[in-house]
Amino acid sequence: MIKWITKLFSSTLKEENTDNMKKYLIVGLGNIGAEYVNTRHNIGFKILDFLAKKEGLSFETVKLGSLAEYKFKGRTFFLLKPNTYMNLSGKAVKYWMDKENIPLENILVITDDLNLSFGTIRIKPKGSDGGHNGLKNINLVLNTQNYTRYRFGISDQFKKGQQVDYVLGEWTAEEEAKLPERYEISAEIIRTFGTAGLENTMTTFNGK
Repeated sequence: MIKWITKLFSSTLKEENTDNMKKYLIVGLGNIGAEYVNTRHNIGFKILDFLAKKEGLSFETVKLGSLAEYKFKGRTFFLLKPNTYMNLSGKAVKYWMDKENIPLENILVITDDLNLSFGTIRIKPKGSDGGHNGLKNINLVLNTQNYTRYRFGISDQFKKGQQVDYVLGEWTAEEEAKLPERYEISAEIIRTFGTAGLENTMTTFNGK
């Protein structure tokens, strides 16, 4: 009897672990508020908005953010837009990671990057915050830098002392015209991350 119960418990635990491995938390970083909607700093929000619209999904207001659930090829992607403002992004990431029992390796954080030319894609399994306040807070709250991040290049075409205005500024007309193609690729990055794994995602999309 004890052996049977132990076997049943072990089997149930294995099924739960397998289910958890099919769950992914995709975090788009940005700031809430109408004044930030089309700013460079909000590229994480915009990518998730694009994917949700394309797939007919709706975001719901939940604790610490807005959330949409996307099912694709047996995987469940939780698309999260934190409402904590950029500097406290880690709080929302940690809460939803724990609530849905999502392993660290199944987290993808999408953020803007001043050190990359416009539209450049760089996917990495870990790394420093690079001066980005959102990543800085996530690193602090999770107590690790070992989570996947997708950095979207916004370039550094600003004069000395104007970094904040540039990051919180809106895209140029030329950049706006190129964004739809970048959004399409970004949506495919999210799907590939969940279905083909990190290594394949980096090989396929880095530098694209």
